[in-house]
Amino acid sequence: MCISNKMPALASLFSLLSLRGLLPPMALLLETVFILLFTFFTEYEDPAVMKNIAQTDLYTEFQDVNVMVILGFGFLATFLVRYGFSGSGFSLLVAALSVQWALLLDGFLFAFRHGKIRVGVRSLATANVCAASALISMGAVLGKTNPVQLMVMALLEVTGFMTHRWILHIFLSDHPTQDHPIQPIMLLHVFGAFFGLMVSWVLNRPGLEHRHEKDRTDRRTGLFATVGALFLWMFWPSFNSVLLDHEDKLTAVSSTYLSLATSTVASFLVSAVTSPRGKMNMIHIQNASLAGGVAVGVAISVADVPWVAMVIGLSAGLVSSLGFRYLKPHLQVVFKCHDTCGVLSVHGLPGILGWAFFILIRTLSPPNAQRGPSRLGNSPGQFSFILLVTLSLSLSLGALTGLLMKWSLWRAPQDRKCFDDQAYWEFQHLAERK
Repeated sequence: MCISNKMPALASLFSLLSLRGLLPPMALLLETVFILLFTFFTEYEDPAVMKNIAQTDLYTEFQDVNVMVILGFGFLATFLVRYGFSGSGFSLLVAALSVQWALLLDGFLFAFRHGKIRVGVRSLATANVCAASALISMGAVLGKTNPVQLMVMALLEVTGFMTHRWILHIFLSDHPTQDHPIQPIMLLHVFGAFFGLMVSWVLNRPGLEHRHEKDRTDRRTGLFATVGALFLWMFWPSFNSVLLDHEDKLTAVSSTYLSLATSTVASFLVSAVTSPRGKMNMIHIQNASLAGGVAVGVAISVADVPWVAMVIGLSAGLVSSLGFRYLKPHLQVVFKCHDTCGVLSVHGLPGILGWAFFILIRTLSPPNAQRGPSRLGNSPGQFSFILLVTLSLSLSLGALTGLLMKWSLWRAPQDRKCFDDQAYWEFQHLAERK
């Protein structure tokens, strides 16, 4: 009898020791490696170069992106009724880790000069944008993984996405340093979504095949998630324009705003029409209203007139809302892939839709209206090949990452402890009295 009473306590202690025994050493090891790499390979941007850049404007845009990554994605991940601490806290952990790794990889692959990486506001902004791809992937497995698994996933996802950027960067231009109107970095939505979906599919286990009792939301957590969606909505124009040349920024800001506005209206429309009782679903509004920013970001170089941006936003809002209403439930039942945050509907499908608009407009536009010579020419097949590369890399690397994350070494949470903060966080009101 005594032994049976001690079993739950021993199991709880083993779970605690597993987290304590894995998270601190891994975090310390990674930070030590990062500090050493920063010590030998980085330096701050030359002040003489900084004088020629409008640093005030660039810092403002960087902060806008930073707010999106930290506050926007963080609050948006708090929608689960018993996973608010983990949703926001693990988002901060993944973002902090991803930014450091992305800064180093971006420097080594694209800005390594004379043995050094120059760190400045622009490189920090680029790292933040790349870190968003890891947060998108995290959304597909939210609640079903522990922080150590998320750290492993973030490192591999950022590495894969940077490799994808480098491949497209070399492929797109006759000269690798030449600017091109195609922005491969904006394919982060497609890459991050399908990477995360493949990880979620590989990590699927019988205990999570049916809807988990804690995989739900309520009014309080829904309100916090709405705040996150509003932060993302407000600052998305900066996200799409921060890395563009000065003359293209204002057009990108205006196009993104118009696209977001039309996708928001579309999300309300579809949510009400498809509801059996004619009522709107706040989860649909939180997510589908952002689809316009995703789609127009992928097609930002061709969305240079207002009506085009609005058509892209309207289409993205419709596709995203319908995906949430009909596709997400079937994804789990038919394909055994549980997409916690609905990243397929928010980022994956709108990203593909934006690329389809890019192909269509780029193909139909006259040659003298196109910017930037490249090996691509004007063939839809060649543009489609870029999307195929993105999907192939994201799915294959996601599968490999999922297999690595399945190792028992990482001590994945038990089925009954998924979507629950108590497995990882201290709560004062639950403290034992002595």
